[in-house]
Amino acid sequence: MKDGEIVDLFFARDERALSVTAEKYGKKLAAISERIVGDKETAKECENDVYLKAWNAIPPNEPRDNLFAFLAKIARNVSINAAKSFTREKRSALFSELTEELESVLPSEEDVEEAADVAELGRIISDFLRGVSAEKRNIFIRRYWYADSVSEIAERFSISEGKVKTALFRTRNELKKRLEKEGYKP
Repeated sequence: MKDGEIVDLFFARDERALSVTAEKYGKKLAAISERIVGDKETAKECENDVYLKAWNAIPPNEPRDNLFAFLAKIARNVSINAAKSFTREKRSALFSELTEELESVLPSEEDVEEAADVAELGRIISDFLRGVSAEKRNIFIRRYWYADSVSEIAERFSISEGKVKTALFRTRNELKKRLEKEGYKP
């Protein structure tokens, strides 16, 4: 079933929307969650939360052309919240690693409030990513949006892990310079 047809089911409040969505995107959404939370059972709970949040968000949202991106964003946010909750007792190694990698690049919460709103920061980062090569952009997004490991990225793009690490390092540094130019300080 096409995304537009699935969205129509959501708008009609037809519960089949949930089963069709799960069938089409369930494995991908669970994979995103599992990478972030590091646990299959918690990832499954996150996946179920995605369907509930999508049910509540469609309508008014109408992601006809980008349903997976819409769902992936929800999955990522739900999973990060679950990881934060889980890490109150036990810190997730991957979540910590990704946070540390970007810590020296992204501005602090206070600086974001002083310099501009979060939407403006998002626009700057999006513009930056549109300006780098497709390879660098894809590597960066796979690492920091989908939480893929360096080895998974290397395998996906048939490149060495060293090349992935170098691309990430250089892209983070370029992003840091761009953000500093725009008035953000890490």
